[in-house]
Amino acid sequence: MQCRAGCGACCIAPSITSAIPGMPAGKAAGERCVQLDEGNRCRLFGLPERPAVCLGFQADASVCGATREEALRLIGWLEDLTSLK
Repeated sequence: MQCRAGCGACCIAPSITSAIPGMPAGKAAGERCVQLDEGNRCRLFGLPERPAVCLGFQADASVCGATREEALRLIGWLEDLTSLK
């Protein structure tokens, strides 16, 4: 599966604990990454500064669903299941 252009769900829904340029402490679940542009595209895509966690993400229908809204729900649900509370 290819990422949907302009989705950005994987850059919003999950928490990221590693440093991101502009977000040295990472980001909380549901927080928009500062590297997303207005079109929900990653400004770091293809650059060496892109965090390893982002490089490792693979779009898949089981995570991304059929729409951006579904991806936000699914990734948010996975985040809730795996978070330490």
